[in-house]
Amino acid sequence: MSQLEWLAAGLVLLNVALVALRSVWNYPFALAGVSLYAFVFFEARLYSDMLLQGFFFALNLYGWAAWIRARDDSGVPVGWMTMRARRLWGAATLVAWVVWSSAMHRFTDAVAPWIDGAIAMLSITAQWLLARRRVESWWLWILVDLIAVPLFASRGLYATSAVYVLLLGLSIDGLIQWRRAAATAGGVPA
Repeated sequence: MSQLEWLAAGLVLLNVALVALRSVWNYPFALAGVSLYAFVFFEARLYSDMLLQGFFFALNLYGWAAWIRARDDSGVPVGWMTMRARRLWGAATLVAWVVWSSAMHRFTDAVAPWIDGAIAMLSITAQWLLARRRVESWWLWILVDLIAVPLFASRGLYATSAVYVLLLGLSIDGLIQWRRAAATAGGVPA
């Protein structure tokens, strides 16, 4: 476990705790954390997760701008997806996972292309929905955390695995907080 991994882990924990509170200040921590994790995952030969950090960096910049525009006195407003949107996002994520993981399996020496690919594609969808302030993003983050914990532990990334256990708790809290905020705003799940 490197100091770089520990620093990245701490930054990501701060990021997610602030996201659960709907604070726009989560984004500086996110940008720093994903930058460091790109190096950590490269060394572990988890290439999908390494490349995912670049996507996270770009999407966090987008999310930061979107959240700044959307915030009000109570924080950042959140809401639910339509049933149609859920189906479309689910199908797109499934197709992306199969295509991405097949390519990683065939063209790289990735150690876990299918599991790593699932984490990557679910994370992309979750991050996009988080930037769009959708409650359903938390369900996806919970699934990512449940898949990531054993994968990262199997690669000797114990600090990162422990972080994902903590992220699981924060994701459950985020789901509770965002459901409450969406209900207060008059939204109901579709």
